[in-house]
Amino acid sequence: MTDQQTGARETTAASAVGAETLREWLGQMLIIRRFETESVRLSYANKIPGGIHSSEGQEAVAVGSIRALAPADVVAGTHRSHHHALAKGLPPRTVMAELYGKADGCSGGRGGSMHLVDVSRNFLGSNGIVGAGLGVAMGSALAMHLQKRPAVAVGYVGDGGANTGRTWEFVNLAALWKLPFIAICENNLYAVETHISRSMAGDSIAGRAAGFGLPAVTVDGQDILAVHAATSEARDRALRGEGPTFIEARTYRYEGHNVGDVQNYRETSEIASWRETRDPIDRLRRRLTGDGELDETGYAALERQADEVVADAIDFAERSPWPDTATVDLSWPAPQVIGTGR
Repeated sequence: MTDQQTGARETTAASAVGAETLREWLGQMLIIRRFETESVRLSYANKIPGGIHSSEGQEAVAVGSIRALAPADVVAGTHRSHHHALAKGLPPRTVMAELYGKADGCSGGRGGSMHLVDVSRNFLGSNGIVGAGLGVAMGSALAMHLQKRPAVAVGYVGDGGANTGRTWEFVNLAALWKLPFIAICENNLYAVETHISRSMAGDSIAGRAAGFGLPAVTVDGQDILAVHAATSEARDRALRGEGPTFIEARTYRYEGHNVGDVQNYRETSEIASWRETRDPIDRLRRRLTGDGELDETGYAALERQADEVVADAIDFAERSPWPDTATVDLSWPAPQVIGTGR
């Protein structure tokens, strides 16, 4: 596809979505960016115990895909899921409180960064098991299918999960049973410290997924419109009873795998290049500015709003109480010894 064709396609997609909606998406990405920047700072300051996995740079994948869903649709994330949780509608206050380990956190302060959950918003959580988010979503999709509910389930996985067997077991069953399931691979090029070129054979993750007999597409994960369009199409297909779709969104994380990662496996010039030429926030901002739908004053207002939302979330987390230790049940049953009859 030529640059002219790409530009025409993006203009059509932007027109279909509408400028007001695009400004809301931009505001949400700015909130996530600010949330992640502050979370890294707070982790280094020992305010957030246990460290975090920042999603800075991957905002367009979460916002673009989740804005294509309905509130009844289910989402399950990865160990790197702050952006999924916030895009699904979890309040920044309760997410930040959870990172702090406070009682007002979305998991009561018991889960932390990798175990965010809010069933009331159909966010079935993040977890630290590579590829497990697809399993949670696939199981939800099976329930929807059996109950004939008009909803879909979305599971996220990273490129490292593309080399994990359970990922493809979930994809296989979803394809076999034609479940209302969307698998989204956030390919940020690095599985911890290993570049995908050193760990995966084949041309693409989507190409590998296509072998399971379902539509598999690759999109620019820094282009929120492309992510949204692919997810919308996949959702429509699922609701028609035509089964799952696999989406590989090529993106990039600006921070290391986790807080404290020395990042000696990639050049600083590579990170700078992605920030300067392919940043998802800058890309949407330029489009809105070019269309005459956003000026400097309007953008500054969105930035100010993001700063205020995240500052409020931090203040809320600071003021939130610690979980009551009296509510922890330590009376586990005595272990059973196999073969003794006890």
